[in-house]
Order: sequence, then structure tokens, then C-alpha cells
Amino acid sequence: MNKSIDKSWYALRITYSRELAFKEYLDSRGVKNFLPMRYEYVFRGERKIRKLVPVVHNLVFVYATRSEVDEMKSTVGASLPIRYIMDRETRQPITIPEVQMRSFIAVAGNYDEQVVYLDPSTVSMKKGDRVRVTGGIFEGVEGEFVR
Repeated sequence: MNKSIDKSWYALRITYSRELAFKEYLDSRGVKNFLPMRYEYVFRGERKIRKLVPVVHNLVFVYATRSEVDEMKSTVGASLPIRYIMDRETRQPITIPEVQMRSFIAVAGNYDEQVVYLDPSTVSMKKGDRVRVTGGIFEGVEGEFVR
């Protein structure tokens, strides 16, 4: 596989909570990307409003070639600091297999308030444990516990 011409899903860190600005940049250029979002209730004065916010700040998934991502980093890097999330063992940028991203997008791409994000400290699982959703609209989605 030639990383310079083959597209992959890259996990990119965008500093200073500018993930929405980076997503807007990617969308304007037709670059496939994913930013997990959820609804949150915030107070504006005395009014309670529902607002769509990133689930994880500073993280955007981008489907592109390595050279395309490198070009983005050099083009917008000054205004939107972008860094690869690196694999500590191989010292290479982390890429996510297509099948895992499809499952992740199927679950995290739904803004339904019934989706529950678990605090890793409250579940009795360890890194690498395989999980499968056995009911509801995400039945059949599989993944791996990562924290």
C-alpha cells in the first residue's frame, strides 16, 4: 500500500478547541471528514438552549492521503495548528481502518440524545476488549474498548 496515494482515515489533533473551524475548512474544500457531535443544554442568561457541540474537543477524523494531510498542515497550520495523533510504537500517524470508522460514524454520527457516552473509569473493561451492541438502532455494531 502506497501511503502517499492511498486514502486513509487519520485522527488529527486541532489545538485550542478549533475543531469546528477546521471542519468548516475541510467541508469547504470537499474533504471527507468526521467530527463526533452531541447536543448539550447551556444557559444563556435565564434561557436554557440546546446546542450542538463536539463530543471530544481538539479531535477531527479526516479521510485523505498522507500527502494531502501534510499539505493541509502546511497551508492552515499557522491559523489552525494541526498535528497527527501518533502511534507510540511505530512512531507513525494513527490511521483507522475503514470498517471501524463506518461503525464509529454509525454510532457517533447520530445526534440522538439516547446515545450514552460512558466514563472509562466506571466500566469494568480493559483496553482491547471487543464490544458488540446487542440491541437498539446500533445493533450489530462492533468495536474495541480503547481506554
